[in-house]
Amino acid sequence: MILHRPLVSSLAVGTPGVRHIRRPADDGGPAFDLAYVRTGPRTHRPTVVVPGGPGLGSVVPYRGFRRQAGRLGLDLIMVEHRGVGLSRTDTSGRDLPDSAMRVAAVAGDIASVLDREGVDSAHLAGSSYGSYVVSCLGALHPERVAGMLLDSALQSSTDIDLERRAVRSMFWEADTDIAADVRRLHARGEDGRRLLDVIRAAHEFGGPELLGPLLRGRVRGRGRFPTPDTVAWQLLEAYATRGGSPARVPGVYEFDIAGTIGFRELGYGTPTDGLPLDPALTYAPLAHRFPGFDAEPVDLRRETSRFTWPVVLLSGTRDLRTPPAIADRVASIAPDPVVARIENGHSALDTHPEAMLVAIKHLVDGRHDALPGQVHALNALPRRGVSARFPDLLAGLVRRVET
Repeated sequence: MILHRPLVSSLAVGTPGVRHIRRPADDGGPAFDLAYVRTGPRTHRPTVVVPGGPGLGSVVPYRGFRRQAGRLGLDLIMVEHRGVGLSRTDTSGRDLPDSAMRVAAVAGDIASVLDREGVDSAHLAGSSYGSYVVSCLGALHPERVAGMLLDSALQSSTDIDLERRAVRSMFWEADTDIAADVRRLHARGEDGRRLLDVIRAAHEFGGPELLGPLLRGRVRGRGRFPTPDTVAWQLLEAYATRGGSPARVPGVYEFDIAGTIGFRELGYGTPTDGLPLDPALTYAPLAHRFPGFDAEPVDLRRETSRFTWPVVLLSGTRDLRTPPAIADRVASIAPDPVVARIENGHSALDTHPEAMLVAIKHLVDGRHDALPGQVHALNALPRRGVSARFPDLLAGLVRRVET
């Protein structure tokens, strides 16, 4: 992939604060240049923000997020994940090998950036998979952590059991019109994986107000010609299912290498249980492309009980990929937890970034205990960015059918 770096570098042109540090890829191969960006006013204790995935870029997609962070006075560091974007290739121009994809190595990358920046400790904020990374960083390098924010907390490969319970209780077992329509579509032969991914995404984006009309239109059917509700369904399908392949948008989302971590250490290839609406279906088509599950890098249930810093858990009421029950469990283990449950789906970083930034600001300023009382104010903040505006587009299409 010799052309990858020039392509992504061109996308990153004009991005302020980009730096590089030489890092080992694995025990035997060439090193690679790890990219990171630091913005905002310099402080002795910055905040490191880690996106989800694994596979989301840090340098290109979050420029607006960093600008807003700067306006709030936040000193922000984002490290490009190894195997992604500007950190994808080694010094010879080849893609990093699967052997380089380990959570411990990613945590080491972040620690090395803190060393380069002369930072003893930092606040860590991770979203979804990123919450797993920063939690592992806390377990492996506890001296580097001043405080932690877990957005849509992912903490164990066994969390899929909580996903199954949340999805099925709402969309299969419930005595509601929505569950009845889901059962009708399933009985009619709708592809199980696509059905699951679409209804989950629709609910996370817009709740029953979006999902209900979408399902009614699907049940009725519209013939051969596209209508607004079929277009909305197709958009959600494209967004949620990734076409059954390891999607790659250079510099933005590159799952094809980094996804190795998901399967080998986080159990993304968990076998399906044979029942309807199984979240294990989401990654099942990709399992043959990646290594099987080995082991989690650390026992976070044990390690979280040893955290000596405040832990803020930002949890979406409509989140079905990392359901609120996970945040509640983490809060029952961590010595100094705060739970802020906002009206949102998965990953506030991507769908309600203003709320995440305000939560980070509270943590940095030592006002995190006030966050549960600020939930209404967080919900009222404007939603910006492409992912944040996607629900409005879908809702507009559905309203055209209902009216």
